[in-house]
Order: sequence, then structure tokens, then C-alpha cells
Amino acid sequence: MQELKALIEKEIRLEWRQRYALNGMILYIVSTVFVCYISFALKIKGIEPITWNTLLWIILLFTAVNSITKSFTQERAGRQLYYYTLASPQGIILSKIIYNIVLLLTLSLIGLFIYIVFLGNPVQNLVMYLTAIVLGAIGFSSTLTMVAGIASKAENTSTLMAVLSFPIILPMLSMLIRLSKNAMDGLEWNTSYDEILILLAIDAIVIAISYLLFPFLWRS
Repeated sequence: MQELKALIEKEIRLEWRQRYALNGMILYIVSTVFVCYISFALKIKGIEPITWNTLLWIILLFTAVNSITKSFTQERAGRQLYYYTLASPQGIILSKIIYNIVLLLTLSLIGLFIYIVFLGNPVQNLVMYLTAIVLGAIGFSSTLTMVAGIASKAENTSTLMAVLSFPIILPMLSMLIRLSKNAMDGLEWNTSYDEILILLAIDAIVIAISYLLFPFLWRS
């Protein structure tokens, strides 16, 4: 736990030194939401709830990809070799997953707030919708962190991330849209248990696979 705590603090310090990346992600969210506002709210005087929901998850997905891609590429090979002599691979991957979950959850909540300010709030069950946001942040972060570790071993990191993450992200995104749609319709919690359990299972499987397989990747 001390090793994990130290590695998470290292990630926070590294992000704070490169604040332009975080500021760039917030600017990306604000500008994307503003474009949606100009396209829908001003021109067609409103937006359908299903379109509202789909656009939000598209924004959050691209935010996740852009913010987590740099998990391994922002550190040089020499520094990673230095980490190799100090920390265990399990601590490395878990610290990056936990930090990326916190980072993406923060960006998602900021994005949701800005989205509601510009495009209104058609959500009837906000607690269920926030549950979908949390599950989405955990799923996107764990999946993309492991994929970023694999892609960092190749030259074309962005293309490889898109190819490797698509088969995992697609079913997860489908469940998230269904769960958030139930929240927008104000349905009872018992109608969404299947989606919640599937998302929890996907998140647990991805984190477990990352914990077990990352040491082999780290040694290479």
C-alpha cells in the first residue's frame, strides 16, 4: 500500500508539472460542448433526449482516449527503467489505473456540469445517471490504461490504441448508453440491474487481467 500511495503521488506531481495537458482536456470539453450548443440549441431550438445522451457519451469517450493515451508515453524509457528497479509491475499498473479513474471521473463530472449548463438537463433519475458516469470512468480508465501500456511498445501508439480498445469499449459503451437512457426516462432501479452487473463484471475482468498480465509486458 505504501508503494501504491507513492506511485499515485508521483502521478499527481507529474500531472501538476504538465498542467497544460489537463487544461487542454478541459478546453476540449468546453469547446466540444459549445459546438453542440451552437449546432442544436441555437439552430433547431432544442435537442432530443436520446441525442443529448449519445453526444455526451461520445464526448466522454474521446476525452478518456485523449487523457489516458499519455499514461506511458509521457515518460521516457530511462525513467521507466528506473521505475523497473524500484517498484513492482502490479503497483505500477494499479497506480496508473487508480489515478486515471480519478482524473477521468473529475473530467466527466466537469463535462456533465458544463453540458447541463449549455444544453439543459433532461435526466429524471440523476443518481442512476451519476452511477453510469462512475462505472464508465472505471471501465474506460482500466481498459485504456492497459491498452496504452501495450501500445507504448509500438511506434504508432494512437492507431494501435484505437484498434485494441475498440472490441472492449464497444460493449461497455452500449451498456452505459442503455443504463443512462433508463436514468433519463426515470425508470426504477430494478430495470437496470442487468446493465449495472454487466458493467461491474467488465470492469472487474479488465482490472484483473491488467493485474495478471501487465508484469509480462513490463519485463519486455
